Formats: sequence, structure tokens, C-alpha cells
Amino acid sequence: MVVDADLRVPQPDALLIGGEWRPSDGGALTPVISPSTEEVVAEVVMPSVRDAEAAAAAAAEGYQGDWPRWAVGLRKEVCARFCERMEERLDEIGNVWAVEAGMTVRWSRTLHRFAAATAWRGALDAVEQTLAPEIRSTPVGEVRIEHAPGGPVLAIMPYNGPLATIGSKVVPALLAGTSVVVKAAPESALMLRIVAECAAEAGFPPGVVSFLAGDVEVSRHLVRDPRLEMISFTGGTKAASDILCQSAAHMPRTVFELGGKSPAVLLEDVDLDQALRSLVAGAMSGSGQVCAALSRILVPASRHDEIVAVLADAYRSLRIGLPRSKDTDHGPLSNRTSLERTEGFVETALSEGASVVCGGRRPEAFPKGYFYEPTLLTTVDENSTVAQEEVFGPVTAVLTYDRVDDAIRIANGTEYGLAASVYSADRGKALEVARQIRAGSVALNTFGPTMAAPFGGVKRSGWGRECGPEGIREFSETKQVLLG
Repeated sequence: MVVDADLRVPQPDALLIGGEWRPSDGGALTPVISPSTEEVVAEVVMPSVRDAEAAAAAAAEGYQGDWPRWAVGLRKEVCARFCERMEERLDEIGNVWAVEAGMTVRWSRTLHRFAAATAWRGALDAVEQTLAPEIRSTPVGEVRIEHAPGGPVLAIMPYNGPLATIGSKVVPALLAGTSVVVKAAPESALMLRIVAECAAEAGFPPGVVSFLAGDVEVSRHLVRDPRLEMISFTGGTKAASDILCQSAAHMPRTVFELGGKSPAVLLEDVDLDQALRSLVAGAMSGSGQVCAALSRILVPASRHDEIVAVLADAYRSLRIGLPRSKDTDHGPLSNRTSLERTEGFVETALSEGASVVCGGRRPEAFPKGYFYEPTLLTTVDENSTVAQEEVFGPVTAVLTYDRVDDAIRIANGTEYGLAASVYSADRGKALEVARQIRAGSVALNTFGPTMAAPFGGVKRSGWGRECGPEGIREFSETKQVLLG
């Protein structure tokens, strides 16, 4: 059932398993709640544990079929059709995402074109060269190095960027020759059906790809299934730890892209006008629900007041509104849990000595929905909760430093290492600082990362890399053939 007349939801009472639309085996019809209005906008069937069983079985059969043995060029043709179908429907996908997850159409337009499409186009362009065999000379003769398809993959995606994750996980895995079970969050149940429809139209062989938007029980069942030989996960560190425990018995290969507490280091000579072009977006896009969000801004003590005043003006100018409006900069959080977590972080920050410069509350104009104002905090201690833990909401902590060495120490002073930015009028100085920051990606005078290059984290932000040639090879198995 679809309540919103502007929505077209493919197959609301079915699931795409092994490339075929099937009725759910025991899944419940579940309401989709709008984070903007807290009202039901649709009802769709959610997968059951038996559906998860069927998807894992289909992936195992698909991997034993022809797909891994197809020439790379043939797999590329099918994947290209899949990507073309998605690109044709980006506006529709963005509209649905706004309805079910509260992400603004302005943000989805940027994320889907410059992250999702960039990732899958890069993979399509690179795959043939990346997977081509090579001959090396060794003391015992020539050896042929091959990149064979890895085993069936479980791709677990978060609610804050499912289409980008299709580009960084699913398309590279399919290109590498594996079968894939896509497990998305419940907040992606509508969008995922459009993506699944695109996959069904592309012409994948039976069993190669399945799409399930389900709960934790479904995830854990899939994680424990030994037929799924690799787990590629994007999400939080607690969930990652649970995945490791649940899957330990069959020891799958893993690639984890986890949380972040990404710093933006503003050096003494920073040009604020130039920095604001990307700094505010880097902190507030997706209402702060971005793993690489610049949630800590490190500023020189000598320029603290000036920088905070400029940032506050920029935060106050962000237009809060309904996410489907093209004029809205800042929409609601995706679910009530995220809203309550954000409120809790701000309360804790205040109790630990932080001060609210702007925001710090629900907007009065939106009594319904999971809205929270863009929030800027200062007088934040580097060891406080809000400076150390991921909020995953629209809260930015400003911290001060006296020397550049202090800024680097503070930037590296969390358990995370996903992304960072350095802003300076001197590119050489910025690069020198960037080299000393422990993060999987660092951007100079902008917000990153780019999905055209390998991306991932260090420390508790995960391991392995997505995107680029390295992201394709994560889903392959390197084999040597000694030509004796």
C-alpha cells in the first residue's frame, strides 16, 4: 500500500531474490514512517529470516553458475546496464529517499551524481585493466598472477547513503565476478526497490544479486551464513564488532568502512571565504549523518572569535524545511533514535563545559518530525564526549589550538581515522599537516573524499578499501600460477 500519491514503489509486497521478484516467505507488511511528518507514507513487506536463507542459497548457486566464468567485458556490459538504469532514475530515487529517510533532494543530487555515479563509473572504466592477469619473473620460472572472483558477498549498507554504497560495494563486487546479497537498512526499503528494479532490468544471471531491506535479526542471520564468504559492511563500530563475533565460526573475509570523528584543521593563514565554500557542507550535509562529516573544527586560538562568528552566521543561514523542497538545505534526521541520540550528545556536551553558539534544539517551526537545528558548540575540551564520539547528527564542535603540533595531536586524538580536511592559503603547509594526520583520506581546502579513488579508514574507522582499482580487487582472490 502506498499512501503518498507522488510515490511509485515497485513491488511493495515482494522481494528481489536471486534476480527474481518473489513473495516474502513470512515477512510482515510494515509501515514506512516519514521522518518529516511522523506519518505513514507506505507499507511494504520486510524480509524474514527465511527470505535471508533464500537469498544466501541463491548467492551460492549464482556463484556456482556462469557469472564468475564470464569474460570481464561481458560482466561489464550487464553492470553498465544496471548503472545506466539507476542514472536514468536518480531524480526519482532522490525523491523517494527524501520521503523515507528525510535526506534533502539538494543533498541527494550532490551525493548521487558526485559519489554514487562517480564510484560506479570509475569501477566500470577500471575493471578490465584491474583484473587483467600479469606475468612476473621469479628465480624458479615465470608466474602468472590472476585476480579470480572471490566468494559470495554480503554487502551491508547504512541508511545514510545506500546508493553511494551501491557504487562503492555492489557494482565492484559484481564486476569482480562474485554474487551479492545486498542488505540495506529498513529506512531504505522504498529506495532499494527502485534499485532492485534496475538490477532486474539489467539482465544478471539467476542467483547473482538479491536485495533485502531488513532488521538486525535478518542481518545477523546473513552474517552467520557460511555460504556468504565475504562481508563488506558500512556502519558503526559496535555493529562491526557484533559482525565479527557472529561470523567468527566461518571466518569470512571482511571490509569495514566504519564511523568517523573527522577533523577540519584551519591553519592560521586560512582564507575564511574560501573555506566556507566546503566547510559548512562538509559538516552539515545530510543533517550531519555522513560518516566522513567534519564534526570537529580545529581553529587557532588567535582567530577563534572571528572564525566562530563567521561559522555561526553560516549555520544560521541554512534553511530548515521539508526535504522534498528544492529550497531546503537542512532536513530532519532519519529516525527518532538519531534525534534522541543527538539531543543526548548536546546535553552531555553542556554538562561537560561546552557552550552552544547556535542551534542546540528542535526548531519551533517543525513541532512534528525529527528535526534538529544545525548546532555549533565551542569551549569544547578535546577529551570530552562530543569531541571523542561520533554524534551522527547536526552537531559541530569547535576546538582551539595554540601551535600546529597541537592541532595535529588533537586531530589524531580519537579512536577514529576516516577522513580529515586541512585549510590553508599555503598548499605546502597544508600538505605537510595532511601527511601527519592518521586518516584514510585527507582533503586540502575542500571536503572529501572522492569516490574515484580508494577510500577507507584506519584505527576504529575500519580496514580495507572501497572504490578505485583497489576497491574491485577487495572482491577478488589473487592467485599465482607458476609456469614451470
